[in-house]
Amino acid sequence: MASIHSSHSSKKEENKVNETSYSLEAHDVPEDDYYNVGVTNIEIYSEFYNTPMKRIILFSSIFLVCYSYSLDSTLRKTFKTDATNSFSEHSLVSFVNCFSAIVSAIGELFFARSADIFGRTSIFYICLVFYVVGTIIVATSKGISQFAAGYCIYSFGESGIDMVMQLLVSDFSHLNWRLVAGVIPMLPNVINAWASGTIVSDFSDNWQWGIGMFAIIVPVACIPLAVCLFHMRYMAKKNKKNELKRPWHSNNELSWAQFIRETLFWRLDLVGLITLGASLGCILVPFTLTKKAGKKWAKASTIVPEVIGWAVGLPLYIVWEKFYAKYPLTPLRLIRDRGVYAALVAVFLYEFIYVMEANYMVTVLQVAFNNTSAAATRINNSYEFVSVLTAFILGFFVVFIRKTKRLILFGGTLFFVSYGLFIRYRGGHGCYAGSIAALCVFGFANGFIKYPTRTSLQASAGSHKRMAMITALFTAIGSVGKAMAAAIAGAIWSGLMPGALSSRISNSKVAAKAYSSPLTVIKTYGWNSTIRNEMIEAYRYVTKVLYIVAICLCVPLLIASFLLRDRRLENKVAYDSDSDDPSVLDEEKKV
Repeated sequence: MASIHSSHSSKKEENKVNETSYSLEAHDVPEDDYYNVGVTNIEIYSEFYNTPMKRIILFSSIFLVCYSYSLDSTLRKTFKTDATNSFSEHSLVSFVNCFSAIVSAIGELFFARSADIFGRTSIFYICLVFYVVGTIIVATSKGISQFAAGYCIYSFGESGIDMVMQLLVSDFSHLNWRLVAGVIPMLPNVINAWASGTIVSDFSDNWQWGIGMFAIIVPVACIPLAVCLFHMRYMAKKNKKNELKRPWHSNNELSWAQFIRETLFWRLDLVGLITLGASLGCILVPFTLTKKAGKKWAKASTIVPEVIGWAVGLPLYIVWEKFYAKYPLTPLRLIRDRGVYAALVAVFLYEFIYVMEANYMVTVLQVAFNNTSAAATRINNSYEFVSVLTAFILGFFVVFIRKTKRLILFGGTLFFVSYGLFIRYRGGHGCYAGSIAALCVFGFANGFIKYPTRTSLQASAGSHKRMAMITALFTAIGSVGKAMAAAIAGAIWSGLMPGALSSRISNSKVAAKAYSSPLTVIKTYGWNSTIRNEMIEAYRYVTKVLYIVAICLCVPLLIASFLLRDRRLENKVAYDSDSDDPSVLDEEKKV
C-alpha cells in the first residue's frame, strides 16, 4: 500500500484508499501476505501438479474422500429415521435436519474463509476431527438430545470437508471444465445409490454401528489425499520456498494477540457468524418443535425465540454487517450483481423445494409404498443417481458450448413436471412406478440446475481470491434453504399428521404410536390391513400439502433462472479482477 500513499498518487486515489483501508494498512503490510495464505500456496502447489497423470491422481484421491463421506451421508438419511423412530420421536427428524442445516451453513462460511487464511490442508485436518467426534457421539447416543448434539458436530465437520473438496476442485480446474470437475465430488452417489440399500439391510437392527463405522472409514479414505497435499508442499518448499506463505504465522509488525484479533474477529467475522446462526436457530427450530409445545403459538417456549430471532437477531446481524463488519459475510457490492444474487436466490429455492419432498421421503416410501428399508433407501437415492449422472454428462457439452443459462431454464421447467408427478402419485396401490418416475425426473431436472448454477456464479465471482467466498455463500444459502424447508415441513407434518391419523384410526393408542414410531407400527399392521390403509390415507393428505408448497416455489425459481448472467466460460481458473467486464466485481471492504 506504500505506493498508493506515495507523492505521485493523486488526491482522489488517496481518499479512495482511506475510505476502504484496513487496519493492517497502518503497518504498511499488504493484506494478501497474511490473509490469503491458502490461495497463494495452492496456486504454487498447482504448478507441481499440472501434468495429466498428477491431476488424475489428485482427483482420484478427492473422489475417494468424497466417496467415503458421501456413502456416510446417504446411509444417514435412513439411519437417522431409524434412530428417531427408536427414540419414539420420529417427527423430530425435521428438528435434526433443520438444526444441522443451520450449523452446516455457518460451517461453510467459516471454513471457506479459514481455508483462504490458514490453507486448505490445515482446515481439512481440523474438519476431519469434528467429523469423527460428531460421528462417535451420534453412534453412542441414548436419546434424541445427545443424537442431535452429535449430529450438529458431525455436520460442522462434514460441511468443512465438503467445502475444502469444492475449493480443491475449483483450484485445479478451468471455468469451461468447472462443471465436470465440480461434479466429481458427487460422483460417488452414482455407486452409493445402489450399494447403500444393501448396507442398510445389513445394519437394519443396529443403526449405531451403521453410523459409527465411518469414524474409521472416512479418516482412512483421506490418507491418499493427505499424501498428495504433503507431496505438493514438499515440491513447493524444495523449488519455491521463498514464495510460500506460512499458515498460522503472525506479521512481525503485530503481536500474536493483535494477529488473532484481526483474524478471528474481523477476517472470519465471528460476530456475524454467531449472530446469523443464533437468529436462524431462534426463527426456524421452534417450527420443528410445535407438537411438543402443545398449543404451539400460545407457549412462551415458542413465542420468545421467534421474537428474539425476528426482532433482535436479524436486525442486529444486518446492522453489524452493514456498518461494523470490515469483511462482511454478505458483501453488498458483490451480491448486487445480477449474476450473483440470482444464483443465490436460485440455490435457496431449489434446496427448499428438494427438502420439502426429501424430509420424510424414507418414511413415506416404507409406510405408503410398502418398501423395505433397503428398497426405500435405493429409491430415495435414485434422485441423486440421476442428478449427478446428468450433470456429469452435461458438463462435457458445456466444455464446448461454454454457456449454462438455457440449460438451467430447461431444468427449471422440469421441476413443475416432477412435482406434478409427486402430487399425482403420493402412495397406495398403483402409485409405485409413478413415485420412482417422479424422483428420476426431479433428479434429471436438478442436474440441469444445481451444478450449472454454481458454475455460472463462480464465473461472476471475479478473481481466484474470491472463489472461496462466493462458493461458501452459494452452499451456505443452500443450507439455509434446507433449514427453512425442514422447519416448515416439520411444522406441517407435526401440525397435520396427528389429526390426520386420529381422525382415521379409531384406536387412539395405535394412532399415537403410528405418529411417534410409524416404522414400528407397520411391522404389526401389514399391507392391505385396515390400519395400514388408514395410515396411507393420512400420509396422502399430508404429503399433498408438502408438495403443493414446493410446486408453488418453482415459479420464483424459474424467474431467478431468467435473471442469471450467461457468461462465456473461458479456459482459465477465474476471470481477473481487473477485467473490464462489468460482472467482474470488487470485493467490498469496510472500516
